[in-house]
Amino acid sequence: MSPVMVVAASSTLAQPFTSWRLRASPTGKPWERGRARLRPRVRAAVVEARPSPVPDDSMKVVQVIRGRGAEDIQAEARAMSRAINASVYSPELLSNKYGSRPIKVVRRALQILIALGSFGAKLLLDQRNGVLDRNKRVRGAELRGIFTRLGPTFVKLGQGLSTRPDLCPPEYLEELSQLQDALPTFPDEEAFSCIERELGLSLDSIYSSISPSPIAAASLGQVYKAQLKYSGQVVAVKVQRPGIEEAIGLDFYLIRGLGFFINKYVDIITSDVVALIDEFARRVYQELNYVQEAQNARRFKKLYADREDILVPDIFWDYTSAKVLTMEWVDGVKLNEQVAIEKQGLKVLDLVNTGIQCSLRQLLEYGYFHADPHPGNLLATPDGKLAFLDFGMMSETPEEARFAIIGHVVHMVNRDYEAMARDYYALDFLSPDVDVAPIVPALRNFFDDALSYTVSELNFKTLVDGLGNVLYQYPFNVPAYYALILRSLTVLEGLALYADPNFKVLAASYPYFAKRLLTDPNPYLRDALIELLFKDGKFRWGRLENLLIQGRKDRDFSAKDALQPVLKLLLGPNGEELRMLVIKEAVRVTEAFVLGTVIDTYSSMPDLLRSLIFNGNGNSSGPLVMSKAEQQSLIELRNQVSRIWGLLQSSENFDPASLQPIVQVLQQPEARNLGGRVIGGITQRLAARLLQQVLRVPPTSSASTT
Repeated sequence: MSPVMVVAASSTLAQPFTSWRLRASPTGKPWERGRARLRPRVRAAVVEARPSPVPDDSMKVVQVIRGRGAEDIQAEARAMSRAINASVYSPELLSNKYGSRPIKVVRRALQILIALGSFGAKLLLDQRNGVLDRNKRVRGAELRGIFTRLGPTFVKLGQGLSTRPDLCPPEYLEELSQLQDALPTFPDEEAFSCIERELGLSLDSIYSSISPSPIAAASLGQVYKAQLKYSGQVVAVKVQRPGIEEAIGLDFYLIRGLGFFINKYVDIITSDVVALIDEFARRVYQELNYVQEAQNARRFKKLYADREDILVPDIFWDYTSAKVLTMEWVDGVKLNEQVAIEKQGLKVLDLVNTGIQCSLRQLLEYGYFHADPHPGNLLATPDGKLAFLDFGMMSETPEEARFAIIGHVVHMVNRDYEAMARDYYALDFLSPDVDVAPIVPALRNFFDDALSYTVSELNFKTLVDGLGNVLYQYPFNVPAYYALILRSLTVLEGLALYADPNFKVLAASYPYFAKRLLTDPNPYLRDALIELLFKDGKFRWGRLENLLIQGRKDRDFSAKDALQPVLKLLLGPNGEELRMLVIKEAVRVTEAFVLGTVIDTYSSMPDLLRSLIFNGNGNSSGPLVMSKAEQQSLIELRNQVSRIWGLLQSSENFDPASLQPIVQVLQQPEARNLGGRVIGGITQRLAARLLQQVLRVPPTSSASTT
């Protein structure tokens, strides 16, 4: 089976690529430049990601683009100059342009209104007949078909709606997520003419061969396979669909007008529809500028292709413009083609896990992420790498939200629904004037049931669907970045379920969250860790053990990083409350080790020796005046702490010498004072135990190791 390459397209054409032939320019010379569009001159900006505070080894800016020297930068600058007149979204310009073309506007408006009006009429009939909820699935499928027939803008709009649980019920989300953005191809002559016009070169001067028909097609363009004449490099050439700007511009002009109508008269939708349309339109217009997409690919590669299992194709800047994108050709198989992947000796689950870990880095470290990770944009290469394609739609997670998401997971695990509701302020789901009190019971009702499963059993799609129901019922405004995060992880879990029906994306993600909680020095995450580990004044050693077990599964985990931030927080100027908790816990742990050793020694003695030493007073409860339950609790605490130390020691690359910085921290005055208080507490506790033993006073309470 020949490998399949898909660039910026969600479906491949039925006709396979079997031969190449060079098609000459119709004129035999470079095309003359067309008239400049009536658009402001915009020069794309090169912006680098600003990483969030992450462990030191992740702070390194890794240069994965080989030798990005002066020549490469100059080539990019030339590509930017070719795209200097690329269109940008401007509601004012669209209004000026189409306000003077009433016939064209009315014709398209009627086409849209007839299609959507008939759909709306069916919804009204469903509501009148009391079958609105029962027919949601059917109506969702009908809406998907309408969007497909209305063309590229509505295909993109439907895909955008499929990520908006605050706007659509779950049945609609599922149907719209199946939208395929494949449209009929446009003539090859038009594509080749566009290449010559955009690059200012004849076709035969660029390529030694080019496929006679497109390898793939999508709503905005189609892709050819070619071989560059100057280097022999095999490349993918994406060419923009002719007239796409005109069609999209007119549609967004009309859709925006509809948005004003909805904002004014439709109370059921609480979000600002015009603002959502404007944001979505800006993203679509960015996709129309292929130089911007090329810059997105370069930035993505610099941030994430430092991993040996991630592949991002290189850009050929001298053959890239606003409407033509030339990238390195990648041989591979789409990630949903399990049989073809397994024939290459690869495992789908390994590739999905790679995708999940890369997605988590995108979302929660640098915040710059691929916003359209459907199967056509993820390829399994023959050497086992996961290739990312199509960088037209990218998004960014705000820095505050990156930490809030991790904190939200902690609050979910703790079932702290009041804190979860407050998180929606930081996540920008709710305006500050919205009272979250009515939302808390809805969260409790859903998550109490969902969290009856362990994290490893929890299905992410079920979680998203349930949360979507909550979001749909209350005045939430889900930011685009969060909706896209949910979509990307849901897509990855869906791909994995083909190979393993029991796969759970949350279980695969948890090691990353555990590592971040244990190692990230960010104050927000440190507070979240304390919140997770301490409850009612007691340390939950079981939680720490579980975090270490999970965190060790992440290949970037470091025991040194897990220890130093905690100590710095403990000894900091604002750590008095934490120090009191640690003193209390250190006393408990020391007591557990001392008395546990006494209990073990007593248990290992022969009966005769035990009788002689204790003068015949040894009994089944042991040498100490405490209940069996309390003795068992002490031994379990000691064993748990020992297991945790063993986990740290057995961590990869663990070296006792690496703890030298911790020794330096412990030499600080605050640390010496803390140590003195711990020793004092231990002395008092053991003295009380000894006095109790001498007087043989029965215990009044039992210890607990939560």
